[in-house]
Amino acid sequence: MKATYRNAIEACQKCIVDCRICLTEMAGKESMNDCPKCCIQCADACDALLKMMTSDSAYVKQYALLCAEICEYCADHCEEHKHEHCIECAKSCRACAEACRKIAG
Repeated sequence: MKATYRNAIEACQKCIVDCRICLTEMAGKESMNDCPKCCIQCADACDALLKMMTSDSAYVKQYALLCAEICEYCADHCEEHKHEHCIECAKSCRACAEACRKIAG
């Protein structure tokens, strides 16, 4: 595994945790958009990228780019809510997207 992945790995891990918290908190609540569905997709994308980075896959850049797009999509939706967990999730998603874009080049 490359040392250059360290920031992205940490960002993905935090994003997964915050997306899972957001998903749990939103369970059973009305949502005006794709939150919490986006949280499921975002956590899954981050998990896939983690696997690619830790195995030093030749496809890390492609996965990182897709992960960044999904994280931004999730952040856009979570930011529309005023819940503390949604705000925290959106912040983690934005930070993760930035770290992923650095990996993608």
